[in-house]
Amino acid sequence: MFSGIVETVGLVNSLTYSLDDIKLTITPCEYFSDLKVGDSIAINGVCLTITDLQGETFNVTAVPETLRRSNLQHLSIDCLVNLERAIKANDRIGGHYVQGHVDDMGEIIEIKAQIFKISVPSNLTKYIVNKGYIALDGMSITVIEANEKWFSVTLIPHTKKVSIAAHYQLGTKINIEVDILGKHIEKLARMN
Repeated sequence: MFSGIVETVGLVNSLTYSLDDIKLTITPCEYFSDLKVGDSIAINGVCLTITDLQGETFNVTAVPETLRRSNLQHLSIDCLVNLERAIKANDRIGGHYVQGHVDDMGEIIEIKAQIFKISVPSNLTKYIVNKGYIALDGMSITVIEANEKWFSVTLIPHTKKVSIAAHYQLGTKINIEVDILGKHIEKLARMN
């Protein structure tokens, strides 16, 4: 479980492709001294498990389902990714509860100053509401406006400064995780 508050960005040092998955080697821009093998870490909002540590660098593996749903399939060497360690029971939640289970990708279709309009797959539109939470590349963001084809958010200067959002441009693919509460309510309603 994560809070949607990006702690730092990391640099992708290498990508090792096997038959079905990709091993990523990442160096955080700020050193996490408490990381250990087996820890969960969100990379662009995707929950992955640390499989190896070498000094300040760590490895994770993305499996086919993860690659199909997320922008990890588009990563390249020397690109930056958002990083957040899993929250502890006594941590503050500065954003909202983010599982790290990306639902799909959206695409930036318009940028006006700090307002970003993002296309959304039709299967997710019912979960995206005005003034509701959404996780974009792991960042907890409030939705400004939503309809059946797109939604818009404001990315404040601080968010751009501490995340990969400073590099967003038209056509950028963004990981989307909708608020889990809407999915639970929908399931409960179907059961009655």
